[in-house]
Amino acid sequence: MADPILIIGAGINGLVAAADLAARGKPVRVLERGPTPGGAVRTEELTLPGFRHDVAAMNLSMFAGSAFMAKHGDEMAKHGMAFVPIDRPFAQAMEPGDHLGVTTNPEETLATFASAADKATWQALMQDFPARAGVLGGLLGTPIQRGPLAKFLWKTWRRLGTAGSLEIAQFLMSSPRDWLEQTFEDPRLRTALSTWGMHLDFAPDIAGGAIFPYLEAMGGQAMGMVIGKGGADVATRALVAMIEAHGGRVTCNCEVSQILHRAGKATGVIANGETIAATTILAGLAPKHLSGMIGDSGSTGFDRGMKTFRHAPGTMMLHLALDGPVPWLAPELNRFAYVHVGRSIDTAARTYAQAKAGLLPDTPLLVVGQPSVFDPSRAPEGKQVLWVQARVVPAEISGDAKGEITARDWQDARAPMTERILDLIEEQAPGLRDRILAATAVSPLELEAENPNLVGGDQICGSHHLTQNFLFRPVRGFADGRTPISGLRMIGAACWPGAGTGAGSGFFAAQAIR
Repeated sequence: MADPILIIGAGINGLVAAADLAARGKPVRVLERGPTPGGAVRTEELTLPGFRHDVAAMNLSMFAGSAFMAKHGDEMAKHGMAFVPIDRPFAQAMEPGDHLGVTTNPEETLATFASAADKATWQALMQDFPARAGVLGGLLGTPIQRGPLAKFLWKTWRRLGTAGSLEIAQFLMSSPRDWLEQTFEDPRLRTALSTWGMHLDFAPDIAGGAIFPYLEAMGGQAMGMVIGKGGADVATRALVAMIEAHGGRVTCNCEVSQILHRAGKATGVIANGETIAATTILAGLAPKHLSGMIGDSGSTGFDRGMKTFRHAPGTMMLHLALDGPVPWLAPELNRFAYVHVGRSIDTAARTYAQAKAGLLPDTPLLVVGQPSVFDPSRAPEGKQVLWVQARVVPAEISGDAKGEITARDWQDARAPMTERILDLIEEQAPGLRDRILAATAVSPLELEAENPNLVGGDQICGSHHLTQNFLFRPVRGFADGRTPISGLRMIGAACWPGAGTGAGSGFFAAQAIR
């Protein structure tokens, strides 16, 4: 019997690769160190029975629009995959009572804009979005390999010409602030869109970050957003069911300690102390963990790159079970899936600088998710779950930007940071604390302890700055997931096309196996 294709890690990329390969008749085995599959795409009762909280990822729009779902969507539906469509994807709460929201209704979106010129610009951007999204989406959907990349660049040049291609290239190198200040008048609108950059380690002044506010804003307007029915783990459960339906196996509580190789070729792994033979291995591991498992790869440049790979600042999560809706000062905010809490683009820039300096930010940017507004199955009748990310915070604490928290370790800093987060929400929603039935706070180091790929609480598995993106993700010369060891490929958010639930690297890797 042929050795199975081994996949290390049952995160979204590993499961997508396994499902695609299994559907093509390949023998597949997924090895997961944790007690349950899913990685960052899991849903658990973290507070009280009946309250289902997404542990990390909540937005499944990228997965719904992925190449994998385009190919296997019908079969995934048979295994229970179901999405909940959202017509009001996000809003920004700024000065208490003031907000700006993006919905799939253009008139409703424009009604929150303060500038007539910005309204006209937004409409022009929407008209241009299908063509530009085709180019940007095509880039994100192209493996960083000589043939596919050359074909993409040639098609782009033929479509846009030299001037248009250079304009796209300049946009890809722009910071969120540069693009937003050149495009919009209203500081409120600039703030609302710049927040999306912070989801992917792009503070307002970091080059290369403009693409994410653009895609999320225009995509939210054009298509809305989707979440998983009953929880994000609906995707994980459907993927596992699909793998098993085709004869594959997902083994949990199975920790790989070493990847074996000889004469530059993969030969297997050691998992739970036993040797499993394999000549094809897909490793969904953060670079430092991959480096530790393979030792000397035979390439000094690759080994150095694995060890010096830079992670983004950490995230703190707060999961709340509420006795009713959030009492927003602006009641309209109760109708949005995400409410970003942050007063200005400069506040976001300051928060990022503070976290990078090791300081607990005085006003962390908050992403407040309200999934049970659209999917009541996630909470008992009349109740609500709240999903809160504090972006960004340091993994190692050197001080407090506000001068109030004296703790220098997360065990002692978690409680006062929780209060700081609740204070910021209560500025926009007085009385929130009175509706909290139970709360679970998770520090960045606790995120890492549960999922070692989230190094320092980095939920995107590595900075996406220009020096570590595109051709340089994770290491120059290996952006297609290859390693110096034949038969061993990297997958996961540390690889191109990076973070998110689109599972691009897992699907690319599966397609490369014939």
